[in-house]
Amino acid sequence: MTRRVLVLRHDPGIGLGNVRGTLESRGFAITTLDTPALEPGFLGALDPGEWDLLVALGGTEGAYEGDQHPYLDAEIDLLAKRAALGKPILAICLGAQQLAMALGARAYRGRVHEVGFVPISLTDAGETSPLRHIGGTAMVQWHHDTFDLPDGVELLASTPDYPQAYRAGPWLLAVQFHPEVDEQIFDGWVARWSSELTSGVSARDLLEAKERHLDAAQRASRSMVGEWLDGFTA
Repeated sequence: MTRRVLVLRHDPGIGLGNVRGTLESRGFAITTLDTPALEPGFLGALDPGEWDLLVALGGTEGAYEGDQHPYLDAEIDLLAKRAALGKPILAICLGAQQLAMALGARAYRGRVHEVGFVPISLTDAGETSPLRHIGGTAMVQWHHDTFDLPDGVELLASTPDYPQAYRAGPWLLAVQFHPEVDEQIFDGWVARWSSELTSGVSARDLLEAKERHLDAAQRASRSMVGEWLDGFTA
């Protein structure tokens, strides 16, 4: 049986990447919406329970910038309605921040620009979740914003500066780090945004770290996302 996934994308350079093959291997047909280009009201007209899975990707916007980017508020509303139905959601970076807002928490500018390959500490719950696959693996980070943990969710992972993952039952997984990043995406980010880095990390540092860590991060990500998908599609 073909399953359907709706992907909310905010920038063509921040796409499904490494996650695409994991979805396709499990029979998901992928529909991607470039939300900044949509007509006003389009997202509000969608049935929040129609799709087998909704994926909210990252972006350069702040989740709290709906006054500048109205589609962000429309996405948050869609996420809130879908979460109320208990329908599967995978939220990444900006998507995780939007989902936190949809669940009643706050997203905001953090104090640290977290960029590069960063080890992530798992909670006890994380150790027994699909995130167990990323234990000991440096994962891609590229963000300055963060979120408060919503009520009713379970923290799975963190770094010294930020929460990194939370879940609600088997159907909701939100991660601040980037399981989708492959070499093409990473190189594109370095080319576009390394001039904006404020963390003391250079483009050369990032590219050298990619050679050491990206293959392992992609393998761990595929295992993590695959186990999570199998948890609600079995």
